[in-house]
Amino acid sequence: MTDESMPDLAQITDAQAVTPELRRQLIDCWIAVTNSAGAAGFPFPPVQDDDVAPVTDKLLGRLHPQHSRLITARLDDVLAGWVVLNRDPFQLVGHWGTVNHLQTHPELRSRGVGSALMRQLRKIARDELELEQLHLAARGGEGLEDFYSRLGWREVGRWPGALRLAPDDTRDEVLMLLDPL
Repeated sequence: MTDESMPDLAQITDAQAVTPELRRQLIDCWIAVTNSAGAAGFPFPPVQDDDVAPVTDKLLGRLHPQHSRLITARLDDVLAGWVVLNRDPFQLVGHWGTVNHLQTHPELRSRGVGSALMRQLRKIARDELELEQLHLAARGGEGLEDFYSRLGWREVGRWPGALRLAPDDTRDEVLMLLDPL
């Protein structure tokens, strides 16, 4: 990826900073990702605005500088992808964060957007939130383990057959860890 094609990354820590335009773009991206069989939280496509908008609003409502951050990527002023970093507020597990909903708009894939989002998320987790490790769960059978492994993550376990996408399509939930940051 050349410098001119690098996505413009931003983080949001407060729902008040989300413009109506960005909210709409987040919803549209999530719909497009899900309806193209992406593993981003809605397992049964097709989805539409009525499915995704309330979940997006709930996610945005939880944004908080110390506990939940939204990281967005833009290419040429178009939302290319986004990811959420959550930190548990309880002291016992307050040293690690959880990554949720990494997604790249299907029309903008293979441009390094997902990798750029994950590198920025790692930097924010380490430098701003002072986290020591990150966790995520990925849908097996999608090649996601390879993607995350290239970014330094390692598989630490699986929930065999945890995800039933259809009567004849049961997948493992792959548990991954990034440690140290």
